[in-house]
Amino acid sequence: MTNTSQPDAQHKAPSRLAQFWGSDIMWKFRHSPVAIVAFIFTALLVLSAVFAPLVAPHNPFDPASLNLLNGFTPPMEPNAFTGDAFLLGTDDQGRDVFSTILYGMRVSLFVGFAAVSLGLILGVSLGLVAGYFGGIVDAIIMRVADVQLTFPSILVAMLIFGIAKGVTPPEYRDEMAIWVLIIAIGLSDWVQFARVVRGATLVEVRKEYVQAARLIGRSSRSIIFGHILRNVLSPVLVIATISLALAIIAEATLSFLGVGAPPTQPSLGTLIRIGQQYLFSGEWWILLFPAATLLLLALSVNLLGDWLRDALNPKLK
Repeated sequence: MTNTSQPDAQHKAPSRLAQFWGSDIMWKFRHSPVAIVAFIFTALLVLSAVFAPLVAPHNPFDPASLNLLNGFTPPMEPNAFTGDAFLLGTDDQGRDVFSTILYGMRVSLFVGFAAVSLGLILGVSLGLVAGYFGGIVDAIIMRVADVQLTFPSILVAMLIFGIAKGVTPPEYRDEMAIWVLIIAIGLSDWVQFARVVRGATLVEVRKEYVQAARLIGRSSRSIIFGHILRNVLSPVLVIATISLALAIIAEATLSFLGVGAPPTQPSLGTLIRIGQQYLFSGEWWILLFPAATLLLLALSVNLLGDWLRDALNPKLK
């Protein structure tokens, strides 16, 4: 007699990992060499920044480990005074450029992720409210967004940064500079999230499931965040990926202009500003390697965002 209590192994449901690996988006990813290369570079850069204390050969921000005699050492060449050699050379203070890039990339990525998160939360919330309620609420939110769009985002970020830094007590300005930078970039970046989510919400509120939720007495808050939100997240994910690269570039721009990260917590933009001072005196490596790292990081994230936009676009399926 055949035992039918145990299901046949061939008819077992695939695991969630197997289902994800066989999904449409992973199939598109496996067949896109550009997306694979961009993901590899992004992952390497992010992991190198996260584990900088383990990867970096030196702690460039520890004054006790610095030797001014190592200043301006070219890449892969021994220093004339100490005999020390560094992979990417050293800067004017004798700091290992490779180590400063890893630590500076941590600041840039932290600011980028935090600023995008702030802009995403604010923009998605306002977009949902504007699209769901409409009327005067929608008009006010969208007119504010339209006014902000008339100014370049970098100028808005500089204005917010200046105001926030002005109201911060002088003794806390260096400590709060990173957080002020995050707020400035985040508040200058919420508009695109709000406009996209508002448009998607206007479509969703006319669907039957929203009408049914209203008929059974669901609150507006429950309908917005429990039903509509999950259906408007696909474009938000694409915008967030592209906005991450733009936020990193915005942070580097502000730091390069001297209104971003403080010298005690230099980011890639700060390192580029320092290297620019010595470019024409022959110490090209102080500028080249941080700038190349910023370019590679922003390009990789942008390419991932472009691929994700195409992969999630139903018109291209």
